[in-house]
Amino acid sequence: MNNEMPIDPFAEFYFKQEPEEICGLPVSSITEEYIEDNPSIVDRFYTRYYYIKPGAKAEPYRVLFHSNRVCLISLAPEHPVFKDGIESISFNIGNMDRSHNQVSGKGKKGGMALQQDSTLALITGNNGQTYKVPSCIRGKLIEVNPRIVNKPELMAEIGDGYLAIVLPKPEHCNEIRASLLTEEQYRSHLKELASRDIKAEL
Repeated sequence: MNNEMPIDPFAEFYFKQEPEEICGLPVSSITEEYIEDNPSIVDRFYTRYYYIKPGAKAEPYRVLFHSNRVCLISLAPEHPVFKDGIESISFNIGNMDRSHNQVSGKGKKGGMALQQDSTLALITGNNGQTYKVPSCIRGKLIEVNPRIVNKPELMAEIGDGYLAIVLPKPEHCNEIRASLLTEEQYRSHLKELASRDIKAEL
């Protein structure tokens, strides 16, 4: 019985790094420059901001702000609805249905005008509590995300779990950014809340 390993017929076609030089300097292998934790699309092209509606208790929302002004509105991971799970999501806010929003052309004409506290959607948790999701910024509604209606679990995913895309006017962008919390400010806010809870328990 032959116990030798079979010869790989494709061995000669496998990549083999050959030493290369440019201007007398060695060129490193492309495999040596591979970065396993390459930044995601969100990390590369969007800046994270956060919004907490005045008077609301621990209902934070996340705004992914692209350099081209496009903003993705979503729930922050610390939103209380995630604790009990999401039962349903509706873009019918009573007096109108945001899912009927229609835009056309490069200027995205026809989009619904939104103020910072305009209601985008209604989210009901498994505990029966309903949350009114604010626009978080003022601008024009470009589209809502219909996928999350049938798959609420997508809401936990950054990027794919957005509720809506909102486009602010160029002249409002700096004012809008200033009205939101940066990632650092939001983390400090969470630490402050945690500290208050600990003191309250003592």
